[in-house]
Amino acid sequence: MHSSTAASLAISRPELPLLESARQTLPGRIIIAVSATALVAACAHVSLHLPFTPVPLTLQDFAVLLVGLVLGPTAAFSAMLLYLAEGAAGLPVFTPQGPGGIAQLMGPTAGFLFSYPFAAAVAGLAGSFKRSTMSSFTSAVVAGTFATGVIFTFGAGWISHTRFLNATAVWYIAVAPFLFGAAAKIVAAAFIFGSTRRWTRS
Repeated sequence: MHSSTAASLAISRPELPLLESARQTLPGRIIIAVSATALVAACAHVSLHLPFTPVPLTLQDFAVLLVGLVLGPTAAFSAMLLYLAEGAAGLPVFTPQGPGGIAQLMGPTAGFLFSYPFAAAVAGLAGSFKRSTMSSFTSAVVAGTFATGVIFTFGAGWISHTRFLNATAVWYIAVAPFLFGAAAKIVAAAFIFGSTRRWTRS
């Protein structure tokens, strides 16, 4: 039973020795979480305002997927909670297209922001999705696709609720314009994840 559990954990965790070593100490876990929030914050500042929607085009969700894939569900969920807390405290971690702080957590993109802990956790399940016939890249694409679905569901649902929009309207301002970019981000995050795992095995 013990060996079976150990094997299961080995499959579900990223094969990154330095990361695994850092997980073993409290300072290491803090550094990992803060580094993850810094990555998401940096990607949030790569943003483009679109005139037909209150939702900017950013690299934020790419970073959320990558954090989830690399850290696993529990650590990624915690890191994204920390990210939201940093933003609520007024730190410049959200996209500059919004007002920042608490106001951004109540604005039109709040649903997307609040989805990040859950989306990161879902992306972190990539190791659990992996089977003998499924590569790390493929399992990451599957997990990233589900995680992106969580982001769109939270984001579109919030806009629909707060702006009293029907499903068609929400589709055109909160989902459709971002589908191609979302697919590219899933593939990019999965490629980095898969390449990292191959490198650590070589």
